[in-house]
Amino acid sequence: MSESNTDIAVVSLAQPIESIADELGRSFEEYGFAVIRDHGIPQELIDRAEALSKEFFALPDDVKRAYHIPGGGGARGYTPFGTEKAKDAEVHDLKEFWHVGRELPEGHALAEYMADNVWPEEVGGFRDTFTELYAAFEEAGARVLQGISLHLGLDRDFFAATVEDGNSVMRLLRYPPLEGEEAEGAIRAAAHGDINTITLLLGADEAGLELLTAQGEWKAVAPPEGALVVNIGDMLDRLTNGRLRSTTHRVVNPRGEAAYRARYSMPFFLHFRPDYVIETLPQCIDPARPDDHPEAISSHDYLMQRLREINLA
Repeated sequence: MSESNTDIAVVSLAQPIESIADELGRSFEEYGFAVIRDHGIPQELIDRAEALSKEFFALPDDVKRAYHIPGGGGARGYTPFGTEKAKDAEVHDLKEFWHVGRELPEGHALAEYMADNVWPEEVGGFRDTFTELYAAFEEAGARVLQGISLHLGLDRDFFAATVEDGNSVMRLLRYPPLEGEEAEGAIRAAAHGDINTITLLLGADEAGLELLTAQGEWKAVAPPEGALVVNIGDMLDRLTNGRLRSTTHRVVNPRGEAAYRARYSMPFFLHFRPDYVIETLPQCIDPARPDDHPEAISSHDYLMQRLREINLA
């Protein structure tokens, strides 16, 4: 099922979910991270998406900036370099990104929480490809959540209703090539935790992703090519009263030749529904300390609170 019992779990989603649930759960409790093989997202789709992402980021700056939505908090479209910064960080991250969100039909009860997507006219096939990838990410995420449910002793489909029509966001990311000798080992994305429920990351095979262990040491996450890295976000940490860890992580520039190349990745931030109330699960409350858990808060209110902290709201 897994390739190690003491390290970050590497599990295959082709296995029955019952057989990998506890290995996944152990890894999420200890590290906040796990690696998923056989995740069901077709390689052809990934290759197509990566090519279109590079095509978009290669467009002239003024063309990209035309898709920046001032006051939109970066929720849709383009966010230029130097906009987002990690909570408590002094400097902005070295990255530009594009966000694709959920498309809801007009009149949907949650439509007020989700802006319409914008699509770059200059890149053919962009909308179709990323709509398809968004759906594939959701499917893989649903499988991971089933494993988490079983590990927590919940019904395997417990999370299905909590994330249905959730405010999930797919991010296409480009870290520019760095220059000069300071490029080797430079921090491309400062230490941060993710706000959402779980994050699924494609494109982490390029070295650089590191997590902070409970012992306070930085540990490299090195997935096999084509695998997904999955990590717990703050919302799920809050729901489980810290049992599943939202771990601080960062992106460090590799050493050697790779330090001078641009880096691309595609994280999918899977979110609860905006109206879902994050209230600690009873099985994650210590009977000896019944009041020792976070107060209930809607996922939308929590998101807004956190986006203000990172300069996006």
